Amino acid sequence: MNEKKQRRWRKLDNAAQAFPAATGKKDTRVFRFYCMLKEDVQEELLQRALEQTLEKYPLFLSVLRKGLFWFYMEPRDIPALVHPESRPPCSRIYVPDQKKLLFEVTYYKKRINFEVFHGLTDGTGAMNFLKELVRNYLILAHPGETIPEIDGGQELTQNDYEEDSFSQYYTGAKEKRAKSRPAFQLKGERLEQEEMEITEILLSAGEVHRRAKEYGVSVTAFLAAAFLYAIYEEIPKSRLKRPVSLMIPVNLRNFFPSDSMTNFWSWIETAHDLGENAKLEDVIRKMKDVFGKEALRKEISCRMNDLVRLEKNPFLRAVPLEIKNLFLLAGTTLGGRSVTAVYSNIGRIQMPLEYGKYIKRFGFFASTDKLQLCSCSYGDDLVLGFTSKILNSNICRNFVSILKKEGIASHIEESDFPGYNEKPSRTALTGLRIFSFTCTAAVVICWMLNYLLSPGEWWAGYVTAGVFCTWLLIMVGFRKRKNPLKNGMWQLVIVTAGSVLWDVFTGWHGWSADFVIPLASLVTLLSMVILSAACRMEASEYLFYLVQAGAFGLIPFILLLAGVVTVPYPSVICAGISLLFLIGLVIFKGKEFAREVQKKFRV
Repeated sequence: MNEKKQRRWRKLDNAAQAFPAATGKKDTRVFRFYCMLKEDVQEELLQRALEQTLEKYPLFLSVLRKGLFWFYMEPRDIPALVHPESRPPCSRIYVPDQKKLLFEVTYYKKRINFEVFHGLTDGTGAMNFLKELVRNYLILAHPGETIPEIDGGQELTQNDYEEDSFSQYYTGAKEKRAKSRPAFQLKGERLEQEEMEITEILLSAGEVHRRAKEYGVSVTAFLAAAFLYAIYEEIPKSRLKRPVSLMIPVNLRNFFPSDSMTNFWSWIETAHDLGENAKLEDVIRKMKDVFGKEALRKEISCRMNDLVRLEKNPFLRAVPLEIKNLFLLAGTTLGGRSVTAVYSNIGRIQMPLEYGKYIKRFGFFASTDKLQLCSCSYGDDLVLGFTSKILNSNICRNFVSILKKEGIASHIEESDFPGYNEKPSRTALTGLRIFSFTCTAAVVICWMLNYLLSPGEWWAGYVTAGVFCTWLLIMVGFRKRKNPLKNGMWQLVIVTAGSVLWDVFTGWHGWSADFVIPLASLVTLLSMVILSAACRMEASEYLFYLVQAGAFGLIPFILLLAGVVTVPYPSVICAGISLLFLIGLVIFKGKEFAREVQKKFRV
């Protein structure tokens, strides 16, 4: 079914709300799916395959933007380019204020990599994208051969792919859920920035399924129990006072019909108090209870309703986004106290039998700020991906040992990731630290000289204020460098506040209101117009900032009416130009402006 493409924004789904606030260099919130072919990947064909895949899934051509109350996704005409793998796996993709796509497609030898920021989609959506990408690539690489469709030719619309399934299945029901308890936390030396340990283990899916069936549990429950027991074996007996807990994501599509390609998942926490003589069988028995169908459905439905209820709360909706982010970050941090590690199982990846002669296996792993195990299977190959920020391989060793005792052979794959050991560049960060130290040294030296040479005058206070203003302008300019228009507004606010405070503390001569505020407003407005034209920005990128700058330019006239301004010319000129500019925006860009207001002020 062909649908007319529309450039429409969409709100961020419920499960993704916390990702933008919680992402950073220590945990990028990026995960990778890859497909290992039986032939070398050709870049040109992979690029063409990607373009064809994006025609089916255009919602991936979106950037994450900030509103005043919520984040939202907005389509962008940014080319998605395939390139050889060069960065460390799961490197940062989402950078605040940087308008870039939230996924990357790379290749290395026989491997096609698809990395995605979790705010864009979940594991199911990412795997569907990768499967379609692989299919399109194989059609191009093997013309004339029969490459069957993957989804059976099912016709779905873009509305199906973009459906907010959380709102669709929200019932509003309130049920009591057991409170999470602080869990055992892994200790040890941690890697910095985007560095993390990656270990891949290959198993026979058939052997694992057979052993899980003997215990009467699912493969997910069996591997989760083995993972939890591997952690338990590494805990000193003196620290068994807290439970060992796994966070296990659950695909809500298994419980509620949905074809959405956005996030539609929840999670369960399996916290178990294990005594000194606990055995694997004990943990498996506990996991069996946790994964009981009714218990699982009740847990995830209750959690989903609780989270959607928070999102729909009218008081919380009206809280500005920057304040929300603080609470989201705090909630994520505090919530992590009840989790020891994470286990995510995407399950069996189903492809038509004809693909077996082209595909060797699939793999899956994710960034983490602690310890995470990911798994997926294709054919008889079950691939486990351990990722860890802790420099300790004992848990992975314990896990392999447990599988061996259960009669399951395993093979540890040699890491073959270009850029795996590449150290991230910290040149800019080093420069900022040198600058900060230089400013601090200048202030300290001035106070020393002030005290020794002219005590009682305290001129060093003015030097301190001047150095601080300079330091603040430079630091904010660096932090907001990805978005020059937002940077301009920040600089305008800092200059205005700094000049007013300086004027007040030096006896108020009025120069800040007479000259600095109107001139700074005009310069900012003019520079924004030039930047938006020179960079050929779309209306959605510059309109809201131009309106802010224009509205700010009316402040000098308000000060004039209040009797604060004594030299009227700069204020009148600034206010007149700003008013004409705002009227012009309404006349020539009225519809675009109304649309921007709708996006930014969505409450």
